[in-house]
Amino acid sequence: MITFEIKGKYASLRKSEQKVADYILGHLQEVGGMSMTEIAEKAKVSQPTIARFAKAIGFESYKKLKVALIQENAKEAEETTKRAPLHGFKLGSEDRPEDIPARVVTTTINALEEALKGISGKKLREVVELITKADNVVVYGVENSSTTIADLVTKLMYLGINCRSYEDYYLQSISASNLTGRDVAIGISYSGCSTNTVDVMKLAKKSGAKTIALTNFENSPISRYSDICICTSNEQFLYGDAIFSRTVQLAIVDMIYMGILTSDYRKYTKKMDRSSKIISNRAYD
Repeated sequence: MITFEIKGKYASLRKSEQKVADYILGHLQEVGGMSMTEIAEKAKVSQPTIARFAKAIGFESYKKLKVALIQENAKEAEETTKRAPLHGFKLGSEDRPEDIPARVVTTTINALEEALKGISGKKLREVVELITKADNVVVYGVENSSTTIADLVTKLMYLGINCRSYEDYYLQSISASNLTGRDVAIGISYSGCSTNTVDVMKLAKKSGAKTIALTNFENSPISRYSDICICTSNEQFLYGDAIFSRTVQLAIVDMIYMGILTSDYRKYTKKMDRSSKIISNRAYD
């Protein structure tokens, strides 16, 4: 899908090209009938910028991009009756349980695609380098983030990386204050406003540790104390709750895990195999 390609390459586009991406993503039905001049005027960019944008997402020219959009829109129209999207909907008393599976799956897909816009290959590489070079990695967060924290800690330990987390706020604070410039602190917070997590990340940064934040909102308080901020989206779902954030965060954990594996495939697969053998010995035949 073209929208998938745009969102996948969004973070690596120039600012002017991102303006084109934003306009196209917001007017998918209209763009197929618009000229390059019209889009340049609407997106407030130059025509050469539109040509560069088309090439950046894999098309030889804007003309070929437009043809592909028209074809995709036609296909989408045929499939509209088969889908029941939730994106932008509120959950109310009139909703039926039998409608929920399709709506939740569609919303989760939308959330994952939206997350791609904020994650560049360069940023992921930087995260991988910080983690693999660290003496210690400590992951901080509260409540809804606990699932993501446990998954990240488990995966990093499987790869032989010295990683841990603490549920108690006081232990988190003590841990953060004892970090050094050779350590990495990772803060996970959907809102980016959790007082405990933000304060602990502030302590970690003050201690000299490298800091990474995983949050949903780009300009949230946690980003002030983060060397690298991975922003999953800027949208809220269902009364502002983090219902769908868990899936996106877990996907990012998998990206980090696979990124570390590919950074030194032989080294980390060897460690992973050794860890797996230890666990397999505890399983029934």
